[in-house]
Amino acid sequence: MSDTSTKPYLLRALYEWCTDNGFTPHIAVRVDQRTRVPTQFVRDGEIVLNISFDATNGLQMKNDWIEFNARFGGTAHKIEVPVSNVLAIYARENGQGMAFPVEEGADVHTDVGGSEVARDDTSDEARALTPPDAKGNIVLSAVPSERRAETTLRSIDGDGAGDGEPAAVADFSEKSSESDSESHEDGDGSDDNPKPPNRPRLKVVK
Repeated sequence: MSDTSTKPYLLRALYEWCTDNGFTPHIAVRVDQRTRVPTQFVRDGEIVLNISFDATNGLQMKNDWIEFNARFGGTAHKIEVPVSNVLAIYARENGQGMAFPVEEGADVHTDVGGSEVARDDTSDEARALTPPDAKGNIVLSAVPSERRAETTLRSIDGDGAGDGEPAAVADFSEKSSESDSESHEDGDGSDDNPKPPNRPRLKVVK
């Protein structure tokens, strides 16, 4: 008899830790044909979801699936996510949490509602911190579970929360914009190579 995976237990423990400390738990999810999420909010085969008590209804974190109801752009949706597809769980306020490598056997090469999910052939040992892309989006890179690593998180495109902002989708573009403003105020405006905005980082919770 094979042992049960520790992943769902870690997810529930970190969710409880976030809730008890007044933080907002978010999960980064790799989207494939098994996931049930609003595809219009999927970016490069991934989506970041707010699973806090205020953003969800009927949240169930089982050993194999995470299920809940949430509103996106004013429309109610039933969300179903395989635990094997969860890439990370973290607190929005300070980035503390845990990242997970993509599990073997996960379907990571398919088309989902017009959003292509790219296949990742990189081994765990070769995974490293990924800088923001040309558009300023922050990319999530999985890290080996046996060592600590800093992992950046994917942000959803947009200028911040608005009338059509989905309640359960995370957006870090506003935090990056604030970091940009602070860096400009500190300098005299003559620096030809400004520092990139600070990125939220994951930290393993002891």
